[in-house]
Amino acid sequence: MNVDLKTNERPQLKQTIGRLGFFSLAFGSMIGVGWITGLHGMFQDAGPVGTMIAFVAGGLLMIVIGLCYAQAMKILPVTGGEVAYAYKAFGTEKAFIVGWCLAIGYLSVSAFEAVSIGVVISYLIDINVWPLYEIEGTTVFGSHVLLAFLFTGAIALINYLGVGLATRVQTVLTILLIGFAAAFVVAGCSQGELSNLKPVFGNSETTTVLAGILAVFVTVPFWFVGFDTIPQAAEERAENFPASRLGKLLILAIAGSTIFYVLVFLSVGMTTPWTEIVNEDLPTAAAFRVAFGSPFWERIVLFVGLIGLLTSWNGFFLSGCRVLFAMGRGNIIHPAFAKTHPKYGTPTTAIIFSASVTFLGALIGKHAITLFVNVGSFCIALAFLGVAFSLPKIKHDSNLKSSLLNRLVPLIAGVGSGFILLAMITPGSPAMLSWPTEWGVLGLVLLGGFILWLMSTKVREDVSEESRRMLILDEQK
Repeated sequence: MNVDLKTNERPQLKQTIGRLGFFSLAFGSMIGVGWITGLHGMFQDAGPVGTMIAFVAGGLLMIVIGLCYAQAMKILPVTGGEVAYAYKAFGTEKAFIVGWCLAIGYLSVSAFEAVSIGVVISYLIDINVWPLYEIEGTTVFGSHVLLAFLFTGAIALINYLGVGLATRVQTVLTILLIGFAAAFVVAGCSQGELSNLKPVFGNSETTTVLAGILAVFVTVPFWFVGFDTIPQAAEERAENFPASRLGKLLILAIAGSTIFYVLVFLSVGMTTPWTEIVNEDLPTAAAFRVAFGSPFWERIVLFVGLIGLLTSWNGFFLSGCRVLFAMGRGNIIHPAFAKTHPKYGTPTTAIIFSASVTFLGALIGKHAITLFVNVGSFCIALAFLGVAFSLPKIKHDSNLKSSLLNRLVPLIAGVGSGFILLAMITPGSPAMLSWPTEWGVLGLVLLGGFILWLMSTKVREDVSEESRRMLILDEQK
């Protein structure tokens, strides 16, 4: 069903996602391939133990932020999640800011996966052929671009054919991910030695230790984002699945992902002295190859990484499309983004747009991996901050009473998100965005949002606020 500007008929998505589907979306989205492609940077900054500390602290912060989402979902179980929360609390302009940042965050992860697919597969099969060009000394191969194109097309097609298919694929891949990951974690910890973790922080100087942990901690929004695939698809839950259960699944997924990351870092650190493999392109896989003297376990690790890449990619692609759909449905941006397929009930324009942006991001090549992580983390943390600010007003306007603990949740979430943002923009901070590349990309993102806002002025004026509330929040006139 598509937007009708005359009647403001509310476009609907199909309601097919059950309990296992929601958990798989969230957990599978959080466990991507960064623990393979990005581990060398984390261990260099903080060492294995420092990295684990950063992820435990980050996981706890994400649980607090997740509690904000859980409370908000009870009040507004609609597609678009953060867009609806910000609109309910602060109106159209703030909803656009949060939605745009979130969409960019999701699409940066999608582009990250499009780049990573070639990197991971090239370690399983030698496909580094057809060099096209170089960006800052890194060659972009035509074979990698072709893989990015094919896999982006496959992910887009799965999402085009219906959310039911997308979640079934996600569930199967998530089960495989957990099973194979458990195998190599047990192998690494049982055959490894704790002495291989030294130096545990990468450097014994206190200031350097804290700086290293902070540098990893501020990237946590990028590694953990994915639990919010649940509120993005909340409106697509099966008819017999109450919205009140979504929050528990969300918290369970965050806790499970925290445990996964910590166990992976522990097993890699114990398997081989990490200083010997940290300069490898894929140190996680290299650690098992060196420790066991065989490519078997290395291939198991890469296979798990490939599965994680696909689950993360599918989840974020789905969520990015829902954010764009929600903004289009509310006529915050052009209503074409709310166009749905008459048979499959999927947001077709949003899918095409997301696939295009993902593939264009992949053309930057492996050099862009760190760029996507840092700029994506900033945008996601800003969206998290928007949720923390929105929740108290939503609850107040809904006349809901809450305990002292529930009132503290958005405060803690807001402080944590704000701290991450400050660390990324404060001069001299070890986590500050790099100049000019990352600041330049962030500037282009913000400029793009500003241009889109101006281009959508007439679209917004065509719909009254009363109608917009019905379209975004499903509030009847």
